[in-house]
Amino acid sequence: MAAPGLRHGLGRLPEMAAALRRWNRVYSTSQAFSEMLRLPQKQLTRILYPLRELEAHLVADMSPLLQWRLFDPSLEDIKKAESVFTATPRNRIEYLSSAVRLDHAPGQQQPEVCFIGRSNVGKSSLIKALFSLAPDVEVRVSKKPGHTKKMNFFKVGKYFTLVDMPGYGYRTPEDFVDMVEPYLKERKNLKRTFLLVDSVVGITKTDNIAIEMCEEFALPYVMILTKTDKSSKGYLLKQALQIQKFVNTKTQGCFPQLFPVRYASFLCYMILESLLPPSLQ
Repeated sequence: MAAPGLRHGLGRLPEMAAALRRWNRVYSTSQAFSEMLRLPQKQLTRILYPLRELEAHLVADMSPLLQWRLFDPSLEDIKKAESVFTATPRNRIEYLSSAVRLDHAPGQQQPEVCFIGRSNVGKSSLIKALFSLAPDVEVRVSKKPGHTKKMNFFKVGKYFTLVDMPGYGYRTPEDFVDMVEPYLKERKNLKRTFLLVDSVVGITKTDNIAIEMCEEFALPYVMILTKTDKSSKGYLLKQALQIQKFVNTKTQGCFPQLFPVRYASFLCYMILESLLPPSLQ
């Protein structure tokens, strides 16, 4: 049997897939989303909910420390969130500035979310995907790890500012700690930190740099699993369980749900849901 948290909603997959396709005919959305909705149901489910297909491998007597909560936003939620990241004359999405010190950062006029992770975890690629509906925003992605050397600030309409932090580990900027620590500690309008973890290698020693800072400064943060398409089902399950156990036993400020992300619109919704008051959602 599956753990209760994973079992929830599994029986709705055929219904959800059909609803997704109906929704695509009713609402205009991104080309990528439209193309994805034309995939066979099994492939569509694997993309949208990469951990859900591992449900059969979990047992009913699983430790309470490893309870799961599936990320299952409604189609309306996804549409609303995607609209926040869609550039229009009334919703300007733009690069603001870069900074190597906190006192060089833009003024604190909007709530902020920041993305942090080790070099080569896929951070810049994920942020580029988030801004795919804002073609004028350039997010540079390099084949070489350690490309991001500064804190890069992007304004997302009237809603919030997104901050791309330098990567750590390989080719970490020499002043990484002096740059990032004051921002995480003192930035009053920082509302949520997204810590990217490579699902192929799990939490590394260098990831503890970011984890320890988030914990020390009592920051609310979320772990995002990247590269979930690079592993077999069994290996992904093993890594996800290990990371989930780490989150539940070794952290205080980390949101208890892991988010394996393959499609950027789901992350759009996660950001909107975790950051904004209901009046703006």
